[in-house]
Amino acid sequence: MNTYKITLLRGDGIGPEIVAEAIKVLDKTGERFGFALEYTEALMGGCAIDATGVPLPQETIDKCLASDAVLLGAVGGWKWDNLPGNRRPEAGLLGIRGALELYANLRPAKIYGPLKGACPLRPDIIGDSMDIMVVRELTGGIYFGKRGRETVDGVEAAYDTEYYTTTEVERIARVAFESARKRGGKLCNVDKANVLESSRLWRETVLRVATEYPDVQLSHLYIDNAAMQLVRNPKQFDVILASNIFGDILSDEASQVAGSIGMLASASLGNGTRGLYEPIHGSAPDIAGKGIANPLATILSISMMLRYSFDEFAAADAIEAAVEKVLEDGLRTPDIYTQGGKKVGTVEMGDAVVAAL
Repeated sequence: MNTYKITLLRGDGIGPEIVAEAIKVLDKTGERFGFALEYTEALMGGCAIDATGVPLPQETIDKCLASDAVLLGAVGGWKWDNLPGNRRPEAGLLGIRGALELYANLRPAKIYGPLKGACPLRPDIIGDSMDIMVVRELTGGIYFGKRGRETVDGVEAAYDTEYYTTTEVERIARVAFESARKRGGKLCNVDKANVLESSRLWRETVLRVATEYPDVQLSHLYIDNAAMQLVRNPKQFDVILASNIFGDILSDEASQVAGSIGMLASASLGNGTRGLYEPIHGSAPDIAGKGIANPLATILSISMMLRYSFDEFAAADAIEAAVEKVLEDGLRTPDIYTQGGKKVGTVEMGDAVVAAL
């Protein structure tokens, strides 16, 4: 029997609630498919600041490095909004990605059949379904470039630098091409090469990598046009490749096209099999503790964990099928509720997925 070691970063806000439901589903999946799970708890985000004074303690990094995968709930909240940037909970996210060398963020945006009514677009625009994969570069670009503040001619100024090397672009491009090869065979590269020098280097590098993948149809869009096309005709996209900041924006937009950010999972991967898995939504402190948060994005994140870190493909498929089943049965948390459905809370939704398994 395989045993997988998972570090749990429950985080802030609704993080502990949704991680608890994901663990129930993961335990049931292991029981059904014959693998064991070992959990280690660690602190990151606001809870880590409260306990240790920093958003990412070294102990947390060490525990994550010693695990096979990391499951994260969510970090941040109003309580820590006035802290300096390098002391805010979100700094823990940037730090753990760098410490684990996770440079590729995979964010699927899928419309589930029972939730088509939650999509804000007209039925004739989305058609029968939508299934997009956003591949976002995670450890370079403007979030990691040189930054600072200075006074120029008596006026305060600030700067953040968009910076990429060809090596960084090559490795994320290959992740995107490989993903497209396994899906619909189409890849749309998103940049701003008409204005930004960093984007010109990005596009030149993507074009060079494309020669290794003649079976993948490559296209290019500027970021502003891509954002428009994503709501105008989302069916045209299969895999989208984007830089850190552009991928951050487009994946959140795609989540709303899919109907609810509470349904969107993500995987952050590097060169090995260890990955960090998390829902793309935030910590939602306004509903924390009320038992109404949607755990499905976190549950779908563990299906990505089983698929990408553990090669437990049948188990991953079973979780996704179980989520589909509870949606077909009409169960809805408040964020995806429509008249005629059965409104349930966080725990009830988790229990329903376990039952469906």
